Amino acid sequence: MYRHILIATDGSSLATRGVAHGVQLAKALNAKVTLLTVSERFHTFSLEAEQLEETASSYKAHAAKEASKILEDASRIAADAGVEASLIHREDDEPYQAIIRAAEGRGCDLIVMASHGRGGVSAMFLGSETVKVLSHSKLPVLVVH
Repeated sequence: MYRHILIATDGSSLATRGVAHGVQLAKALNAKVTLLTVSERFHTFSLEAEQLEETASSYKAHAAKEASKILEDASRIAADAGVEASLIHREDDEPYQAIIRAAEGRGCDLIVMASHGRGGVSAMFLGSETVKVLSHSKLPVLVVH
């Protein structure tokens, strides 16, 4: 069935449940796992509070530290289940595109992501990365609610 699963996480408690689900699926299928987190690039002009107080280099260091923690936590879930995982941190203004490119580039045959399960107007205005991956990916996507 699936031989290589990309699991995307932002470190939230919901995403952590998605990581756990994806890892258990990989274990059951004896599939490889790649764990991915995506940080937004630094912008000189930004409305994001965390970017207003940062320089490009301090933001990059902060983003790398945060990504490292997210991936370390996700990696621990995989290790506890006895599943070996590759770790990837990407910077991109469009996380959904980074997720799809990473999955395709690594030869993954499934993407696992978490979602709040919002629909309709709420999902449209919130711009869920999961919805964007679902809409644009040619690979199967498993959504964990």
